[in-house]
This record gives sequence, structure tokens and C-alpha cells, in this order.
Amino acid sequence: MIATSDRTPLPRTFFDRPVLEVAQDLLGRHLVRTAPDGPITLRLTEVEAYDGPNDPGSHAYRGPTARNGVMFGPPGHVYVYFTYGMWHCMNLVCGPDGTAGAVLLRAGEIVEGAESARKRRLSARNDKELAKGPARLATALDVDRALDGTDACATGDTPLRILTGTPVTSDQVRSGPRTGVSGDGAVHPWRYWVADDPTVSPYRAHVPRRRRS
Repeated sequence: MIATSDRTPLPRTFFDRPVLEVAQDLLGRHLVRTAPDGPITLRLTEVEAYDGPNDPGSHAYRGPTARNGVMFGPPGHVYVYFTYGMWHCMNLVCGPDGTAGAVLLRAGEIVEGAESARKRRLSARNDKELAKGPARLATALDVDRALDGTDACATGDTPLRILTGTPVTSDQVRSGPRTGVSGDGAVHPWRYWVADDPTVSPYRAHVPRRRRS
């Protein structure tokens, strides 16, 4: 049972800060997905920060496009992108309006609504794997491009919301290079996770994709 105090929505001011601060502070927070088959609550255990024009690894590094436009909008909104022609990934926009910082939600623990998540993640061997990785997280929560631009700080009936949860202490936070990022962006240790948590995804360095002959 989740305590009532943990269910308080995070205000927009929480996200209106530098992306590296927000990323670490998101660990332990609760993401609630309200779907037709019932709500799912996920405790965030792993994230990655992307610092817009200051970060070669960010989708926003070269400026706004039709794809990344939400990243340049107000903080507290959801940025969803489609990758490798088959997977969706979910981010939370941070910093002042126009700065394009965002935090990729990489992994978490399903603390409520696991039955609904299991229906979408039939290949998961156990509940610890339901949201172990950004594409798995989005699949478990039924997140796709239709939710791009959702205001996670909105009041009332909203499909995605971030709640206070139980933030982890600084001694529980670990950091390292971001998964799969290449080039100049690979040097930043902007992946943050909860130490020894079994839902955290394994680190994988970037591997260049070979062209078909």
C-alpha cells in the first residue's frame, strides 16, 4: 500500500530546474499511468539526463524539429519518441521554457497495477523485468506518440502524472555513462540509478549499426 503522503503531485517548479538536478531527484518518485484497463504506478529507479544544445547526445542538440518540439516547451511535459522502427521511449521536459532539457525514464518498479503491465509485457520472466529498460517501461505503461506533449503536472483527469513518492537519499544514487550514446556525448556520466535495485537495466556501450551489404 502506498502512503497518502507519497501521492502528492510534483509541482511544475520541480521540473523548472537544471536537468541534472531534476534527473537525480526523480529517483524514487512515482509515475502514474491512467489507462482504460486501470491505473499503473511505477517507482522510478533509473534515468538519463539530456541537456539540449549543450549535449551532443540530445535530440535537441541541433535545434527544434517536428519530432522534438515538445522538448522546447514548458517544463513538466512528456516527450515521447519512436526509435528503431518499433519502440517508444518516454522523457520528462526540464528547465525553463525554451531550454530543451529532458530526462529519459529508463527503468522502474511497478508498485501498483502489475496485472495490467504483465498483459503488455508477456516476454517478462518476472515482475522485476516489466519496466527494466526505456522501451519496456513505455510498453508496460502503454505509452506511445499519442501521449507526446502530455502535461504531467496537470490537475484533474490526465493520463500521466508524477507524484512525490519516496525520493532516495544521495548515498543511494549511482551515476555513470549513458547507455548507447556515441561520440562526444558518450563522456557524460549522466545516467543515474538506485544502487543495487534489481529493476535497473544493464549498461551497454554504443555499438555502431552495420549497413546491410
